[in-house]
Amino acid sequence: MSEDSLEKQEESNSEELFEHYKFLADPGQEVLRIDKFLMDRIPNTSRNKIQIASKNGNILVNNIKVKQNYKIKPLDEVSIVLPYPVRELELLPEDIPIEVAYEDDDLLVVNKEANMVVHPGYGNYSGTLVNALVHHFDNLPTKSKDFFGRPGLVHRLDKHTTGLLVVAKTEHALTNLAKQFYDRTTERRYWALVWGDVKEDGTVTGHVGRSIKNRKVMSVFPDGEFGKHAVTHYKVLKRYGYVTLVECKLETGRTHQIRIHMKYIGHTLFNDLEYGGDSILKGTTNSKYKKFIENCFDHLAGQALHAKTLGFQHPVKNERIQLNSELPAGFQAVIDKWDRYTGV
Repeated sequence: MSEDSLEKQEESNSEELFEHYKFLADPGQEVLRIDKFLMDRIPNTSRNKIQIASKNGNILVNNIKVKQNYKIKPLDEVSIVLPYPVRELELLPEDIPIEVAYEDDDLLVVNKEANMVVHPGYGNYSGTLVNALVHHFDNLPTKSKDFFGRPGLVHRLDKHTTGLLVVAKTEHALTNLAKQFYDRTTERRYWALVWGDVKEDGTVTGHVGRSIKNRKVMSVFPDGEFGKHAVTHYKVLKRYGYVTLVECKLETGRTHQIRIHMKYIGHTLFNDLEYGGDSILKGTTNSKYKKFIENCFDHLAGQALHAKTLGFQHPVKNERIQLNSELPAGFQAVIDKWDRYTGV
């Protein structure tokens, strides 16, 4: 795969699926409606998308929200947040069971299982959550007049990460949720089992981007020379000595953010296949302990990471949606094993 292809894959695999555009009007800029100004500058967009963005407060001029009929003036600083353009990819419905945690005419929240890719793409053209959602949408008894026609994604979960993920059904909901994720007004809390004894709660701040040595994984760049700004807050839930159960709260959402941030501070996620967590990193060398860890690994498809809590403002009802999910059976089985093994 070429480097350009990997860069495009990184963009498409980013957890947060929205784009932020910023423009400075020229000193000689003629007076022009802002929707026309933006249509001339943003690829793969339409006046309708820009109008919906304006209604959701996603367009700012000089840091002030404006309507779509605002007239651009010289040296105006314009910014807009839009959901990623829909991929030119045929989405085939597949009858794959999904667990719906919440659903109405505007959106749904699914509780994703392990070993499921979210969106069709390189190497995964079927069997994804989106394929399952297209089938689910096709079989809805009724659809609102604003139905988008396909699942609208504003964030993702890694293949082996389980838990809550919100999906928009309408263009309005998609654009509104994209702005909430951009403004960091959503709440996302994950439970993770990590190697080592985490001594205290803390925060990891460090740019996240593709590793220079291995472009298939991510790295932390503490000086910010590469990658994108990323912040993860974590707190200890339970200590087992050799491993620790922690809760991670995302301030940003970068590809593999929790996984690489925790590895960066010396606490790789338990059974993380890409980052070395599927080896014994802490503990004893006796055969009984080795067998115990292998039994734990057998319960997990990959990293022990679960998106447990998701909170956001409903795009239409203007009420707070706050959802919590139980740990999946495999993750819970591993916790139960550590409880018994350590007697904690």
